[in-house]
Amino acid sequence: MTALSTALGSRDSAQVKLVGKASAVCQAKGCWMTLPTADGKQMRVRFKDYAFFVPKDLSGHNVVVSGWAHRTTTSVADQQHYLRDAGKPEKEIAAITQPKQEVSFMADGVRVVN
Repeated sequence: MTALSTALGSRDSAQVKLVGKASAVCQAKGCWMTLPTADGKQMRVRFKDYAFFVPKDLSGHNVVVSGWAHRTTTSVADQQHYLRDAGKPEKEIAAITQPKQEVSFMADGVRVVN
């Protein structure tokens, strides 16, 4: 994860493998997870073609993800959807009012290390 900004450079996307610790997982069905970036932000990892999910109790485990990192703009509706999936309170969800620039990841594979 510490080399992600170098791998992206000034490009909009890059195909990479990253190692990190899952910090949150979709509690609805495991259809996304987040990994902390070197600058302390959270990068959302989704799964290519919605073809697989991860265990809902994966948070805190080290993982290797393979796929594409992308610079994206996440809409208000998508941000609110992700907070609902994470089981956050409605007050926190309602506080989202602006799209957010961030790095996201589309994984074609995930390996749980521990």
